[in-house]
Amino acid sequence: MKIAMGSDGKSHLTDVVEAEIKAAGHQVELFGALRGDSTPWPRVAYEVAQKVASGAFDQAILFCWTGTGISIAANKVRGIRAALCHDAETAKGARIWNDANVLAMSLRSTSEEVAKEMLKVWFSTPPSEKSDDKTCFALIEKLDQDGKI
Repeated sequence: MKIAMGSDGKSHLTDVVEAEIKAAGHQVELFGALRGDSTPWPRVAYEVAQKVASGAFDQAILFCWTGTGISIAANKVRGIRAALCHDAETAKGARIWNDANVLAMSLRSTSEEVAKEMLKVWFSTPPSEKSDDKTCFALIEKLDQDGKI
């Protein structure tokens, strides 16, 4: 899988996540501070989200201090379903019930171990195949397309 990874700050956590993604056999490309740029988080989110929405990348991992801002900005891009997650169960649910394609994490509050747990379930959990869940996916897609359901 081809993964875009972006942040407005580089830290031990971002280094650990990059290493985990590579160890899992995925390709990773870095954006924002992770490649040495001093880019504000809204621009990092937009650039990475555009790459996922266009199909250039399969999924993305984004970081900012709380994770909130970068997830909000990413979700402004049509086709993006960014989920701010603080634990593995939330990350798993985001994949199952929301078909999330961007995982957002807090640089401030995410521990190395929790990040590893989230990545493990994120990459191993497919979206639900249940008809009720597929109906919800379709409603979100419609909302994304024309702003109403």
